[in-house]
Amino acid sequence: MLIVCFAGLMACRGNTGPEHSQSQPGQLPELPAADTSKPAARPEEPELLDLSVLEADTSELERALIAQGLVDVQQIEPSIQVDLKYASTDNFLGENVYGTLRRCYLQPEVAQMLQQAQTLLRQETPSLSLIVFDGVRPRSVQMKMWEIVKGTPQQEYVAPPGSGSMHNYGAAVDLGLVNEEGELLDMGTPFDYFGPLAQPRYEMQYLKSGELTPEQLQNRWLLRKVMKAAGFQVILSEWWHFNAYDRKITRQKFHIVE
Repeated sequence: MLIVCFAGLMACRGNTGPEHSQSQPGQLPELPAADTSKPAARPEEPELLDLSVLEADTSELERALIAQGLVDVQQIEPSIQVDLKYASTDNFLGENVYGTLRRCYLQPEVAQMLQQAQTLLRQETPSLSLIVFDGVRPRSVQMKMWEIVKGTPQQEYVAPPGSGSMHNYGAAVDLGLVNEEGELLDMGTPFDYFGPLAQPRYEMQYLKSGELTPEQLQNRWLLRKVMKAAGFQVILSEWWHFNAYDRKITRQKFHIVE
């Protein structure tokens, strides 16, 4: 289990100086290093599926993702759980923008990084699993989302389709943690909670005020620990979102998924 010194947490950080007595934007607490004494073996490059043998119920969107070289995360690592929030109405849009798509797709090497994160998580806490809320988001879906939020207060939470988001390249993933009963671990806010309480940059501030509990922060740190150890990058505004690479490298490596 992730061991975090929450009793007297601020005392543990006392040597960092007075400028760290309050959480500052752009800074995150130092995370414990993952145990890499037994590195997980990376699988061989997955073979692309033959579109002619797909199940009859495979959607047109899913066929398009496979044709563009994306892979099903659970094909790479079956133990990872998937609950695509935008394939339901359980999201901030209140609409299903994925239709019948239920499987999560990513670029092959990003899916392998996620497999590595799941392996590290299971090594540290065998009773837990990653659960994915969103993976690749084709630009066609981004356009649907943009049309829903355009001109509303929610517009600031959706990237314009022209510039796109990291999800549009299949190089970003939204996820949380679940226990053996399939129950989500408490992260202090739900997925897609667009407010300061969901932002990692303010976590120490909200811990001090009691608006985040030590357990909630420990759960976030565990998720970040395994994702960072697998090579993913943290963003400061959403505890659930991780990028495989920065925007420049992503655009060099991949084409936007239509």
